[in-house]
Amino acid sequence: MEGRSYTDMNTRDLTAVLPALLAELVHGSTDPSANTSMLNRGDQGLLASLDKISASAASTARAGGATIAAHVDHLRYGLSLLNRWASGEEAPWINSDWTASWQKSQVTSGEWQELRHELRREADRWLSALREPRELRDRELAWTIGSVAHLAYHMGAIRQIDRTTRGPTAEDEARLGG
Repeated sequence: MEGRSYTDMNTRDLTAVLPALLAELVHGSTDPSANTSMLNRGDQGLLASLDKISASAASTARAGGATIAAHVDHLRYGLSLLNRWASGEEAPWINSDWTASWQKSQVTSGEWQELRHELRREADRWLSALREPRELRDRELAWTIGSVAHLAYHMGAIRQIDRTTRGPTAEDEARLGG
């Protein structure tokens, strides 16, 4: 953009809200009395949702779309790049292969367990990184904030693929006192 200055910004004002949003998506909002920002109250979040499905279900494509396993591997890969960057690597995405992150469409039971474990590890590492204030340029700030939206998008896609991964409805939330 012309006329726009690209200056560093410190994320100290975001170190509470971004991790809270990401944690709600990843780990859920299981306390019925807690306020939520992203999910309905009582929603267990992405990781618990993925634990509900088998490797066979995670490997099933519907209407020519990506499998849940592919979505999970894509999220794991993206978070691993962000974690490498947060750990000091200059630009891990320069040589990244995003197409490879969509290739794991079929998983065995053991592979599915390991993939979910790796997603949990990368998500928790990214949550820790988000809690640390740091100086960011505009583009880096966009990646950082965008990581929450990106995860939310894929969580929604996964929940469209397999209904058993969905959280409580608005009606369920109303019964909980929402």
